Amino acid sequence: MSTYLEFILGFLFNLLFALVVVRFIYYPMTHNKPYVFTFLAFNTVIYFVLSFIYSLEISVGVGFGLFAIFSILRYRTDPIPIREMTYLFVIAALPVMNSAGVKAGIWIELLIANLAIALILFVLEKEWGFHFEASKRITYERIDLIKPENYQLLINDLQERTGLTIKSAVVGKINFLRDTAEVKIIYENGHENAWLHTMEREVVYTTTSSDDD
Repeated sequence: MSTYLEFILGFLFNLLFALVVVRFIYYPMTHNKPYVFTFLAFNTVIYFVLSFIYSLEISVGVGFGLFAIFSILRYRTDPIPIREMTYLFVIAALPVMNSAGVKAGIWIELLIANLAIALILFVLEKEWGFHFEASKRITYERIDLIKPENYQLLINDLQERTGLTIKSAVVGKINFLRDTAEVKIIYENGHENAWLHTMEREVVYTTTSSDDD
């Protein structure tokens, strides 16, 4: 196989599985377009960088070095959630694995490895045999319900307002000046709650009232 053909096939092979992971596994669950751009850009650039480095040992080191740098930076203006960090690791590791495998000519092993990764991510996202929980911090204004004796009333009110199946709630900082409290809710993370992963700002639940003139 010529060098040019190997380069093109390797790129298309890597891009195909990156698209499978991002477009057909990650995106349907979160609908988070900015991370789709980030994942595919990372994957493509890392693959090309590694493809132009001829030493296998150096290429692997550079690949994981690039991921380590961005992991430390964590896009400091916008911290990445652990779920997206996991996908970022997968997307950064794929071109490292694929570029090394293409150079070594182990196409069958590469196909099996990529299929296994995609299958595991798909199974985890579909929650087959697994039960996931997630948490959110909210600013809560019904300060009368944060008392220990009103815990069940607090849970019921939060469930009614959010529509989530809340397992527990933990009261954090209390602001008596504004009559608000910071509450961390732990809820069942089903497919119907995927929209919550795209929220970048703190959730605030308040009661609307009109002021008398």
